[in-house]
Amino acid sequence: MTRAAPDPEPARRARADSPLAGLDLLATAVVVLDREGCATYLNPSAEQLFEVSRRIVVGQPFARLFLDGAPIEGLMAGALSGEFEEKRTDLELERPGREPMLLLVTATVLDAGPGMLLIEFREHDKRWRVDREERLLDSAQANRELVRNLAHEIKNPLGGIRGAAQLLESELGSPGLREYTQVIIKEADRLQLLVDRLLAPHRHPHIVGDVNIHEVCERIRSLVLAEFPHGLAVRRDYDTSLPEFRGDREQLIQVVLNLVRNAAQSMNGRGEIILRTRIARQVTIAKHRWKLALDLHVIDNGPGVPEEIRDRIFFPLVSGREGGSGLGLTIAQTFVQQHGGLIECDSRPGRTDFRILLPLP
Repeated sequence: MTRAAPDPEPARRARADSPLAGLDLLATAVVVLDREGCATYLNPSAEQLFEVSRRIVVGQPFARLFLDGAPIEGLMAGALSGEFEEKRTDLELERPGREPMLLLVTATVLDAGPGMLLIEFREHDKRWRVDREERLLDSAQANRELVRNLAHEIKNPLGGIRGAAQLLESELGSPGLREYTQVIIKEADRLQLLVDRLLAPHRHPHIVGDVNIHEVCERIRSLVLAEFPHGLAVRRDYDTSLPEFRGDREQLIQVVLNLVRNAAQSMNGRGEIILRTRIARQVTIAKHRWKLALDLHVIDNGPGVPEEIRDRIFFPLVSGREGGSGLGLTIAQTFVQQHGGLIECDSRPGRTDFRILLPLP
């Protein structure tokens, strides 16, 4: 006899009726532990911060999530012994296979409810990230306006220079003198191509359709591996539960291609690139709060972005590679911002991480 699948509605209603349900809306990570140190509740921000599922963690010793759970066990022991009712401290916690996190922790002893100790975790650099995001958005907008106006100002006289050089060439009888007019024409064409690239993000219409980000990543992976067939590994780390979303597929392909190709070129085609997709919850982008966002990372183990240009890599014509135009990241940032998102970069020798956040309405 076939057993009916359990109805999820009672569980959902139980969560909604919980006295802790309001904590689901907080941007900070909150975990509640019982007297044995087992998790009884995690809010969505805690799931995102520690990259775990509430269903798996609840009922398990929370300290076991970390390589060294002693700091959590110490907080639990202090709460049990009556050492504090509320305590603020700094903790460094590390999940297996992930970067250590420096966290500002507030632990509060609960008098009653579904647990004994409520712990709130804040990333130390969260305020810095918000300020940096605002600066990036403001500077990107200013740069776009500057570049667009400058490109338009250059475009018209450039056409006149080329036309005059062609007329002059037709009047010259000496092949030696025509060589000079050819130099003028070729340089005018080169500058025209540069101006066209500067204006490209503002010219093409925003064509919106359903986008599967993993199809985009797979296409980029094939293209880059064909371009760098020897010594380059492009590893997938996908969250297959990610939904499709509305966006301009061609623009997003160009964004990811620019990032992955830059990474491959920085390593001379030899190294490892990771394409990682995740869901981010309760994300603030450009002062707007989103329940869900696509969190896409392009990570490489190359030499890193040169320190002297690290704060300016999204500016037009700034490049860390000899012969680079310095437009790839500018175009990528423009396209992502047209989707209401943001690109961030965290780079040091041996690990560069470009993170794309796109809101999922």
